[in-house]
Amino acid sequence: KSGLDPGGAWHAWGMACLKAGNLTSAREKFNRCLKPPMDLNQLNHGSRLVQDVIQYLESTVKPVLITDDDYFATLRELEATLRTRSLSLEMMCEGKIQHNSYYQECLFYLHSYGTNLAIISFYMRHDCMREALLHLLNKESPSEVFIEGIFIPSYESGKLHMLENLLETIDPGLESWGVYLIAACKYLQRKNYYHILYELQQFMKDHVRAAMTCIRFFTHGAKSYTELGGKQTWLLKIKDHLKVYLQEVSRSSGRKKMAFTFRKKMSATDVSRHINTVDLQMEVTKFLHQCESSGASQMTDSSLPTLFGNNNMKMDVACKVILEGKNIEEGFGIAFRVLQDFQLEATEVYSRVAKQLVKQQKYSKIQQLLKCVNESGVAAKNDGDNIILNCLNEFKNIPAEDLDNLIQDMDSDENKIQAYMMCNKLRSAYLVSVRQEKARAVQLVQHVRQLAESSGDDVVKAICAQWL
Repeated sequence: KSGLDPGGAWHAWGMACLKAGNLTSAREKFNRCLKPPMDLNQLNHGSRLVQDVIQYLESTVKPVLITDDDYFATLRELEATLRTRSLSLEMMCEGKIQHNSYYQECLFYLHSYGTNLAIISFYMRHDCMREALLHLLNKESPSEVFIEGIFIPSYESGKLHMLENLLETIDPGLESWGVYLIAACKYLQRKNYYHILYELQQFMKDHVRAAMTCIRFFTHGAKSYTELGGKQTWLLKIKDHLKVYLQEVSRSSGRKKMAFTFRKKMSATDVSRHINTVDLQMEVTKFLHQCESSGASQMTDSSLPTLFGNNNMKMDVACKVILEGKNIEEGFGIAFRVLQDFQLEATEVYSRVAKQLVKQQKYSKIQQLLKCVNESGVAAKNDGDNIILNCLNEFKNIPAEDLDNLIQDMDSDENKIQAYMMCNKLRSAYLVSVRQEKARAVQLVQHVRQLAESSGDDVVKAICAQWL
């Protein structure tokens, strides 16, 4: 008469029937106020009203009371329960859920009015993981439901191995779980749970991604190569994963193509290249670890370069190896292989090293570097000269004697003249210029005279004018 919503009254009446143990009447009353959710895959446990009913039923583990000898009601109840069971026949848990009508009643309300997450969470609460997984598969629920309802509760309660065993039992190839497993990996990566991620990737036999996780374990948080020296077992694990992947690829290429849909693929040549990188990183790690232990190491960079970074970082590794040995020759061989293997810009690396040596005022080591570069067999004609020119471009305050020695080491007279001009040693530039072939010598001496004029060096200006 007053036009109020009767839903609350029906719900209260239904709860009263439940508490009195009259399950059939309760169903009838709730039928008038409970509605199934619009989207069964929404990430919640359905309406508050349904949750109240489930909560009450779960807290009331007692035998069904038959009131008023209502055998027909009991038969109707049994029929309804059987109907509920037929909805999820293959998902029935052995044990208490199957034999307790209050749990059966929970399933009736969950299947009628609950979300998939609510049903799955119910199974998980009552140790029916298999049923939860089958429900997920049968309803083709999205991966968020898997993560929220099954995966998180599993690893939080230490049942990850149990989950893995069940996934394998239901589908030994794991193909039907692919989407869910990849989603779980992404979730773990977002959360920075790398140890659980690595464990899961090994279970998935996703060797390429497992190798990538090992790279993170190796590089993350290390501040020195002494620390990396203690983490070399991760490098061995990377190699193991990549080798197993190569074996699997070669085995499956013989047979018809295997549908590894969710495992990361990589070409055999790429995998071999990565194995080579790991071998080289092992060598670099041993070498730099030794240098640090013997106290030869001088570089203190904030970030620690490894060969698993981009090309710029690989160049940093090459520089570090050359600079940190007892002498330049000691690390040059490894650095040279890094440059060759990754096809890096060698001259740029050598120039970086030379600049670093100028900063450290180790001018004789620059001469050692030039000797190694020239003997490497792949240096272009002017590589050594360019390394020195790059240094002079940046540093004007090299002591006179060392400067002369460096310029004397240059191959080309043209480059020597350029170097002398850059350092304002105009007399030396003049002396080399006049030794050139006549026409070229005239051009060079004219240039030296102009520089002498603009810098106010009257003596050199006069000499040039006289020669010309």
